[in-house]
Amino acid sequence: MTAPAVFIVGPASWNSIVVLDRLPEPVPHMQFAQESWETVGGTSAGKALSLAALGTPALLYALVGDDEPGRRISAALAAAGVEARWGASATTERHLNLMTRAGERVSLYLSTPSEQTGAIADDLRSAMSDAEVIVLDLAAEPLRLLPLAQASGRPVWVDVHDYDGEAEYHRPFLAAADGVFCNADKLTDPVGFLRSRVASGASFAVCTLGAEGAVAVDADGETHRVDAVPVDVVDTNGAGDAFFAGVLAARLEGATLPVSLSAGADSAAKALGSRHLHPLLDTVL
Repeated sequence: MTAPAVFIVGPASWNSIVVLDRLPEPVPHMQFAQESWETVGGTSAGKALSLAALGTPALLYALVGDDEPGRRISAALAAAGVEARWGASATTERHLNLMTRAGERVSLYLSTPSEQTGAIADDLRSAMSDAEVIVLDLAAEPLRLLPLAQASGRPVWVDVHDYDGEAEYHRPFLAAADGVFCNADKLTDPVGFLRSRVASGASFAVCTLGAEGAVAVDADGETHRVDAVPVDVVDTNGAGDAFFAGVLAARLEGATLPVSLSAGADSAAKALGSRHLHPLLDTVL
């Protein structure tokens, strides 16, 4: 296994996407889908795809089962140029995503990976210690590897998605983070939250704002903003992961935070133009 610049731990899933004119009300009724398809999902798979497109060496470690969804995921990502190390699970993670054209989403988890209890393999330990950045996404296996990530001395980046500022599950990830990413869906004061993370030891923190772009706070407490890149939106799944990957790739090349935010916006626009996590999958699936 070659040493990756980025080691990513977290979900890769097989998703069924159903586009509706509105999200379902919580009452018995019937709706007709406007469109539907199957594709690779998972926040870590999304980051790995965008990093592959940007030419940044990365290794994805995710759990899949010895089943048809697992084989579809591994084959699709391999064809897209993603280097992956697959951990064995009793079943592969699967989602049913109910979407609207505006990007609203309800994710139904149809299955989740089994808990890992064995020793952490030596090749994974080596990949973590050799990487320039370790990315830990929100899931049980990244949480299990978190102490090793901290012990490696490498910068840890986390993506807490729609964190509300209070949920307990996210706190170990945030406490370990050198770089923090989130979205503004549940934050009443995004900039205040970003400042709190920098005050707690993060080198920087970023919050994506959908069509309004993104805002970041650096180690000096300075605020930076970037506009979203105009694009005809096909599907919003994977846009946040692509933004994260664009920022990461730019930072590894020595770019400033403002320049990296612009790179993130460009990367997100590419994902928004595909009904998959990234256009790399357009010719694969």
